[in-house]
Amino acid sequence: MFLNTETDRINRLIIQGGRTGMTELQFFAAEIKEWKDSIRRRDQLTGDMYYLGKHDILNRQRTIIGADGKLQVVNNLPNNRIVNNQYALMVDQKTNYLVGKPFTMNCENKAYVDLLSKVFNRRFQRLLKYVCEDALNGGIGWMYPYYDDKGRLNFKHFPAYDILPFWADDDHTILDCAVRLYSQEVWNGYQKEKVEKVEIFKPDGLWRYIYQNDMLIPDTDAGEHENYFAVVDGEGSVEEFNWTEIPLIPFKYNKQELPLINRVKTIQDGINTMLSDFENNMQEDARNTILILKNYDGQDLGEFRHNLSTFGAVKVRNDGGVETLQIEINAENYKSVLELMKKALIENARGYDAKDDRLSGNPNQMNIQSMYSDIDLDANGMETEFQAAFEQLLWFINQDFSNRGMGDFDGEDIQITFDRDILINESEAIDNCSKSVGILSDETIVEQHPWTNDVELELARLKKEKEEAMEQAQEYSGAFGAGNQQNEGMGGDE
Repeated sequence: MFLNTETDRINRLIIQGGRTGMTELQFFAAEIKEWKDSIRRRDQLTGDMYYLGKHDILNRQRTIIGADGKLQVVNNLPNNRIVNNQYALMVDQKTNYLVGKPFTMNCENKAYVDLLSKVFNRRFQRLLKYVCEDALNGGIGWMYPYYDDKGRLNFKHFPAYDILPFWADDDHTILDCAVRLYSQEVWNGYQKEKVEKVEIFKPDGLWRYIYQNDMLIPDTDAGEHENYFAVVDGEGSVEEFNWTEIPLIPFKYNKQELPLINRVKTIQDGINTMLSDFENNMQEDARNTILILKNYDGQDLGEFRHNLSTFGAVKVRNDGGVETLQIEINAENYKSVLELMKKALIENARGYDAKDDRLSGNPNQMNIQSMYSDIDLDANGMETEFQAAFEQLLWFINQDFSNRGMGDFDGEDIQITFDRDILINESEAIDNCSKSVGILSDETIVEQHPWTNDVELELARLKKEKEEAMEQAQEYSGAFGAGNQQNEGMGGDE
């Protein structure tokens, strides 16, 4: 259903703000200011930055103990900043494990499934993958259903750090309203500048503002207010409407909405530091390491360093010399620590190690399932959250079907199943399918076969092959019978 008048449901916090003398815009501006620098939003931004490879190690500086005993930055030492992005690997791994394959829909109403298949096309599958990445990086991803310029129901995704939600319940399942804050480049004369824009999703439509100097200014260029969609009747008249629900659907990673980076950031930083320090130590040769001088024929140590770097040689007295103060570098120690850190990161991220020893040789299915146990448990929680989000999403889709006269599908029982991308021992799975013939139905066996992509299509092919085989058998039997009759006739004449 939809409304064309402003709803009476108002956020409780806005009412409280009004009691303190704040206007609604002042309340939202104050909330945005507090949220912009909050720890939760910083964690969401950190998750996104780490996924892109922009880690803290890139800002690291080499330091020494100064004359006053305090650390000071130096620029004449090797300062490698190596990023080994295991975090991004975990995000991609978990995303592709859960939504890498198209999900399946089971419903008794096949007409409903056919209509949904046109909505949940490959473009939507790609969008769902983006939403899953947003959920892992920010703890929550957002999907926005809207109508495009051609009047088709479409969907967008917003990252967690763009959306400030106002929840009506403690479990964060019902939205009162939400704020979207994003930057946009605009031309100011002949110069391009960034402007912070705000969209407020309320029951009475979408409101647009510019966030400047901690205040909200109506965005008159884009239009301060608009309803969520409009309907054109047969006579060409346009009437605008609003949904009875806020058109923002949360896809949560977990109940607490905590980003994955919170679990593994310190380990990821440790991996980057170990690799960077190893390369730093390998590059500290005689031209930039600590030197011990004996009877140096000169007074300025800077001059000594300059001559050594320029000529690769140094002049000393007859009984003088130069020795290096070296620290033994054991590459095996670095290797062992790195392996421990990578395993710790995989365990804390609840992923799996694709190079696990259990995959060597010919692994059985039990070993594979054991390797996938952590990521499978985590995916179970994500799937529960995502299926709840799909219920909200289907409400908007059903309203669209109803408004277009395509049918009333409210109350239809449909099950969304995510086909997880898991390794299997194909030989073992095929052998089990063969042994199940006569015990299980053909449909169940075909569904469990590792080479099956479409169960109904495969069953239709099997049925067609059986019918063709029966026809051929009948034709052969008829031809054989006719031949026998002919031979008998010839024998009687003789």
